[in-house]
Amino acid sequence: MQSPWDYPDFDDHEVVHFVTDRATGLKAIIAIHSTHLGPGAGGVRFWNYADSASALADALRLSRGMSYKNAMAGLSLGGGKAVILADGARTKTPDMLAAYGRAVDRLGGSYVTAEDVGMNVADLVAVSKQTKYVSGLPVAAGAVGGDPGPHTSYGVYLGVKAAVKRKLGKDSLSGLHIAIQGAGSVAGGLARHAAKDGARISIADIDAVRAARLADEVGGTVVDPAGILTMEADVLSPCALGAILTEESIAALRVPVIAGGANNQLATPVDGDRVHARGILYAPDYVINAGGIINVASEYLGDADMAGVKAKIEQIPGRLNTIWDESNSTGRNPAAVADTMAQRLIGRP
Repeated sequence: MQSPWDYPDFDDHEVVHFVTDRATGLKAIIAIHSTHLGPGAGGVRFWNYADSASALADALRLSRGMSYKNAMAGLSLGGGKAVILADGARTKTPDMLAAYGRAVDRLGGSYVTAEDVGMNVADLVAVSKQTKYVSGLPVAAGAVGGDPGPHTSYGVYLGVKAAVKRKLGKDSLSGLHIAIQGAGSVAGGLARHAAKDGARISIADIDAVRAARLADEVGGTVVDPAGILTMEADVLSPCALGAILTEESIAALRVPVIAGGANNQLATPVDGDRVHARGILYAPDYVINAGGIINVASEYLGDADMAGVKAKIEQIPGRLNTIWDESNSTGRNPAAVADTMAQRLIGRP
């Protein structure tokens, strides 16, 4: 039987909390990776995991990713993440959300929760009735905060453009083929931005209805989820769940660029070397997808207006180019370069 310390994804996490509330059926894990730069901040994911071990591995990986993401984005926040273990029917009740809010509150501000896969703004409102340590709540039009999705997708779009400029020498996405894995908020925002630029869009999602709706909106094509990773395109943009870049899938890729909003796209660190060895330009996920946390961080910290948030998001391409420059000069893959940079920032050289 493995303890949390023995998991491959345990990375000197400061605290891992296992939450059980028998009255509501809540089972959750709250992982705080680092508070070196500030309170551990990151969303809560509501997901039906195959087993509790998978949920723990996800919480460990995601919280470490948030430490790196927040550090690389220049935020005064550490890294944390929560996962709620949903049942097969994905039963989510107000009482369960209230219990989760109380669990967050008991941590006294060492963890700030926000939206992630399976959760929405209404869920966060329910959570906020039990704790003040929450961000991404509804705000007035033009105000900082609220749904992080549009801000994440804007940053991903800018990162895709930077990658295309770097690898393909093109200043526009016009006429390029973008293969998007996912059809949720971030994928949808990216598809709209890219289509407006004149890109050709292919979309794959496990929810065929949602994929078709987005494809109709942007004039794109629906692709079978099983085929999106082997499709010939100019850019593969993973915008769903992580760990999709494996030894097998990397060998079958037919793209020069990977740039997308999904967290933890590389199944293992060595997969970064595999992508690099194939000559594919990779945009480290926690750098390109930082737009959402930049927005909700400014909501929580009160340190920027919407113009300031937009300006911070527009620094993403510059950060990516710094990473790619060092990758070129050292021969190390971009994911490894970004990890080293982030580790220095959180005091773990």
